[in-house]
Amino acid sequence: MKLGRRGVVTGLLAAPAVAKAGPQPWTFDAYSRAMAASGRRQVIKAEEWKVAIARKPRMLATIQFLLTHHFGNADPEIMRAFTEVPREYYHYRYDEKVDFAAVAYEDESKPWRIGLGSALSDYRGQAYMTQLCQPKAGDRALEVGTGSGFQISILSRIVERAYSIEIIEPLGNAVAQIFKPLGYENVETRVGDGYFGWPEVDGGFDVVIVTCVAPHVPPALLEQLKPGGRMVIPMGQPFKREQFLYVFTKDEDGTVSSRKDIGIYFIPMTGALQSAKR
Repeated sequence: MKLGRRGVVTGLLAAPAVAKAGPQPWTFDAYSRAMAASGRRQVIKAEEWKVAIARKPRMLATIQFLLTHHFGNADPEIMRAFTEVPREYYHYRYDEKVDFAAVAYEDESKPWRIGLGSALSDYRGQAYMTQLCQPKAGDRALEVGTGSGFQISILSRIVERAYSIEIIEPLGNAVAQIFKPLGYENVETRVGDGYFGWPEVDGGFDVVIVTCVAPHVPPALLEQLKPGGRMVIPMGQPFKREQFLYVFTKDEDGTVSSRKDIGIYFIPMTGALQSAKR
C-alpha cells in the first residue's frame, strides 16, 4: 500500500518509549531464535540489527504525527501495538529465502517486495488503515491478504482473535510459521480465496481489513461483518492510480453504509473476483 498525497507526513513528534517486543526481552538473540523457529534464514548481524532498531523511535513519531493529523489523536492501543511488534522480523524475501531486516524503520516509508508476488506495505499506510478500522479489545478481526503478516500481527495485539487469509499458497504456508515464535497465539491463518471470507467463524467479524484492491466489495465479506462492525477496503481498478479506501459500516439492524476515504494504491485482489471479470 502507498498513501496518496493527503497521507504525506512532514513532521515528527516525540516518540513513545520503545516497549519490549516479541519473546521477552526482545534482543538480537531473541530475534535470531524467533527467525530460526519460523524456519527462515537470517543474514543480518548483531551490529546491523542494533543500527536498524535504533531508527524505530522515528517511525513511531511519524505514525503518531500521521494519526494525530488525520484523526485528531493517535489511538494509544495502536501506538502500543506498533511499539511492541518488531517490524524488522517481517522484512523477509520469501523467494530468495533471506531477511532484509537492515532496512527496517526507514525514514521514507515505502512498500517493500517480499517475493512470490507480494509486498510489505509502508508503515504509514498500515497505521492509517488500522486506526480507520477502529479495532478494540474483545473484537474478532479478519484480514484478506496476509502478505508479510505484519498487519495482522498489529491487529492481534489489540483484538481478542485475529484471522488472516492468503491466496498465494507458498507464501501463506511460510508466513503461517512466524507468529508462534513471537508468542502471538491468537492469530489464525489459512490459504484460500479471501473473496469468500472465513464463513466457518461463527458470528462473523467486528473488523474486516482488505489489503488488496477490488472493483467491488465481495458480498461474503459484507455478510460476515457483524452488526456494529467496520470494514476497510481499497476499491478501484488494478494498476490504476484512481484507487480509494472505502469504509463500510453495518448498523445493528443490518443496514450497510459506506463512505469514500483517501486515495491509495494496492496490488489487485486475485482469485474468484479476477476470474469473474474474464
